[in-house]
Amino acid sequence: MDSARVSSLLDAVSAALAAMSWLEIASVAFGLAYLVLAVRQNILCWAAALVSTLLSLVLFYDARLYPETALQVFYAAMAVYGWWQWRHGGRPGERAEKDLPVSIWPLRYHAFAIGGSIAAALALGTALSRTNAAFPYLDSFTSVGAVITTYMVAKKILENWVYWLVIDGITLYIYWQRSLYLYAALFVVYLVLVVIGFYRWRRDWHAQAALAA
Repeated sequence: MDSARVSSLLDAVSAALAAMSWLEIASVAFGLAYLVLAVRQNILCWAAALVSTLLSLVLFYDARLYPETALQVFYAAMAVYGWWQWRHGGRPGERAEKDLPVSIWPLRYHAFAIGGSIAAALALGTALSRTNAAFPYLDSFTSVGAVITTYMVAKKILENWVYWLVIDGITLYIYWQRSLYLYAALFVVYLVLVVIGFYRWRRDWHAQAALAA
């Protein structure tokens, strides 16, 4: 990358930082807190997710990004659901004797999740391709994938981190192509945390298996 490109990138990042409101900064901060706490399997990750989501909801609504606003409503509901799952282990009316364990999905679940995501993304992308939407198919795939993968986090499915690696990688590419360098940089951090999260959860999953043996 030449010096002119680097200078342009730094100017873009500086402009993005200057344009950020306290609401954006707080939303990003709580979003990072959610991911760090999720990596550590700390139930407070869902409280951070709820705050981040509600702040994002206000931001997207003010920007008249109504599909994104609707997605934040889903994320808020999943934050509540995730808290309940992690606290009660999926058993209604009683607190789990121990934390919800990390588990893995059988291959048929992944086939259904991936196949369904691709089909839904193709349908949504086709509809968006008739508008002026940028990257209609990739954007649709990341949105649909995020819905499924958030559910996987709530159920403590180990492979959620692999899904996030793909989704966040594509999202980083989209943001970079749109010259949203600040958000692209944020997703670089996300990718690092996703890798850490996978190895930490896999370690715990192996420990659980050893105890059960």
